[in-house]
Amino acid sequence: MTRIAILETGAPPPALAAAHGDYPAMFRELLGEGFDFQTFDVQAGEWPDAAAFDAAIITGSSAGVYETDGWIADLLDWIRAAKGRTKLVGVCFGHQAMAQALGGRVEKSERGWGVGLHRYQVVSAEPWMTPAASAVAIPASHQDQVVEKPADARVILRSDFTPFAGLAWGEDAISMQPHPEFTPAFATALTAGRHDRIDPALVARAVDSLKAADDRATVGGWIRAFVTAPA
Repeated sequence: MTRIAILETGAPPPALAAAHGDYPAMFRELLGEGFDFQTFDVQAGEWPDAAAFDAAIITGSSAGVYETDGWIADLLDWIRAAKGRTKLVGVCFGHQAMAQALGGRVEKSERGWGVGLHRYQVVSAEPWMTPAASAVAIPASHQDQVVEKPADARVILRSDFTPFAGLAWGEDAISMQPHPEFTPAFATALTAGRHDRIDPALVARAVDSLKAADDRATVGGWIRAFVTAPA
């Protein structure tokens, strides 16, 4: 059975976690059966031995990778040490952490909040992207963005709003800015709950966009194929 370490770097608001589950639960639901998952609370100093797992997933977080909390520096060190020892998957904050750790740069974007259902162009068709798609629509929720990619990373997903929306390193590390693990119901509740921080007109457009069909199942299948492919 494929062993997956989930590095839990943050949590949903308590009321939403009670209704929709925490981030590790969302990834377990997205990927389905056939995996042996183990969760590590990295903010509490829990770290997996990368070589003991077939893959590691780094979750989203409300933190910024450029912040000075000790656990963030430890996470970047862990990513650098883990690369090449297990497959790596980063989502949202995890995507940003991988980029920052491996030579890129992340900032709070001048474009502002990216929320709602965003559509991304597939720039590089990877072997694990089956079935193939030229574009995918996935929920997004972020202010920070990768503004400079690592030199050895290739862009696999992009949009005008998020030029470095998906990255890949070799055949054993991938990351993406959007949230395939977010259900439309959770993404809607999360976005609607931020009306005090985000322009209400943007919140309204984002919530409305989440009523459309998405490609979460496709991207979830891609991640499943990536982590189960022979090393």
